[in-house]
Amino acid sequence: MKKLTASEISPSFSKELQADSEAKNFTRQANHAHYSFANTVIPTNPQWVHLSTSFLEDYKLEVGDKEKLLKIVSGAEKFNDFDSYAMCYGGHQFGHWAGQLGDGRAINIAELNVNGKNLTFQLKGSGPTPYSRRADGFAVLRSSIREYLCSEAMHHLGVPTTRALSLVTTGDSVTRDMLYDGNPKDELGAIVCRVSESFIRFGSFEIFTSRGEKKELKQLVDYTIKHHFSELGEPSKPTYLKFFKEVVNRTKDLMIHWQRVGFVHGVMNTDNLSILGQTIDYGPYGWLENYDRNWTPNTTDLQHKRYRFGKQPNIALWNLTQLANALYPLIEEVEPLQEILQEYKRDYTLGFHKMMCKKLGLFVQEEVVVEFIDQLEDNLEHSQIDMTIFFRELSSDATLDFKLFWNILKRSSYLSVDELKKQQAHWKMWFENYSSLIEKENIEKAARSSKMKAINPKYVLRNYMAQLAIDAAEQGDNSLVEELYTLLLQPYAEQPAMEKWYAKRPDWAMNKVGCSMLSCSS
Repeated sequence: MKKLTASEISPSFSKELQADSEAKNFTRQANHAHYSFANTVIPTNPQWVHLSTSFLEDYKLEVGDKEKLLKIVSGAEKFNDFDSYAMCYGGHQFGHWAGQLGDGRAINIAELNVNGKNLTFQLKGSGPTPYSRRADGFAVLRSSIREYLCSEAMHHLGVPTTRALSLVTTGDSVTRDMLYDGNPKDELGAIVCRVSESFIRFGSFEIFTSRGEKKELKQLVDYTIKHHFSELGEPSKPTYLKFFKEVVNRTKDLMIHWQRVGFVHGVMNTDNLSILGQTIDYGPYGWLENYDRNWTPNTTDLQHKRYRFGKQPNIALWNLTQLANALYPLIEEVEPLQEILQEYKRDYTLGFHKMMCKKLGLFVQEEVVVEFIDQLEDNLEHSQIDMTIFFRELSSDATLDFKLFWNILKRSSYLSVDELKKQQAHWKMWFENYSSLIEKENIEKAARSSKMKAINPKYVLRNYMAQLAIDAAEQGDNSLVEELYTLLLQPYAEQPAMEKWYAKRPDWAMNKVGCSMLSCSS
């Protein structure tokens, strides 16, 4: 274990790329700039909510002076005089070009070499930047708890993600209209310190192409390849195509992971997709309760459901197409870009099918037809089956007996038994095919169960769980934040002491604010 010191400072992004020519912090268009310098607002009375011991262990770090660390991760004090900055990028929001967006409430406070990895430490909610537009640059406790817990939960689920080091309150009030209904109120201000090897997004490239700033576009692409995709070779037209293909593959893999665990991002704008294929920017996300391919957790998306669960892979392809358009000035050929995008469609379909087979304990997939998986999804949806519980119970029983299987359905369905019985014939037909496939697997039952449990989590961060932690924390009780953090460190383990969290969403949470759908307000 080691302490971080000034010797670890490794400011590649802010050293090698173009800074905004204007040094003052006010809202503006930052032309010909990859970033703008911005200082954090010193909080009135920062207090710890939580510190990720898992992150510290993963990177072999020790805290040392915890009060000193509190000052740094709350924005009260610089890290060894590092010149903090906010990144410039644009993006398509809900399918429409929004122009310059940028880090409106995120400030990078350090770029460090941590045990051989270059990491960027970023404070979300630490004050305004030149990209804040009409916003104040701050964040509230409820959204910060959700981002902090979900970042670490996703990591332990095996889903690529940005990490979270810490969560603190600021001692300051932040005014928010949570439901956008004209009733704003003061909430507790908070800051998450999130960490990644890079916070570059699709929109980071789009902004320069949209402005015709080819020089800055090339600088950013070359930088990204040098620091994050160096195995592809020196920058050149063939390397740019390899780079695009790698981003496409990572994004495809990420989509399969999201569908595997039932995660819905909620705001898949091009400024919210990471170039590294990581989950980034946790806003109104959610996990499926009852299996519903049309569900979105975002109230802003309620009418059109653009970012609904079942459409996420297609939206990723749409976003990748925008990235291809952004890279085109460096490649100047349409056909190779189109070929890579076509490969995404094929590779995602094959990857999703293989993943679903593994969730079902079918590790020899040659005889599993697409219609078999389609029928399962239809049955899950019509029977309002809790996705997490269904697959976990199936993993535990690994059964070939329909009576036992029917009990799994009853335990995981949100329908009454009488309503569920209306679907029984469809399930029997599907189960007969499933049993036949299982018999051909030639894998011992306990071994199959163990492999299934390794892909089907028992615990996920359901919205009602996060809301309970938020309600308690807003009253000064952080114990539920700690309990859920501990729970989510081992989402595939049984954890008998935590069994109360292995349950369907309670009735009271069906329509409670924060327990089902959420707004973008934070």
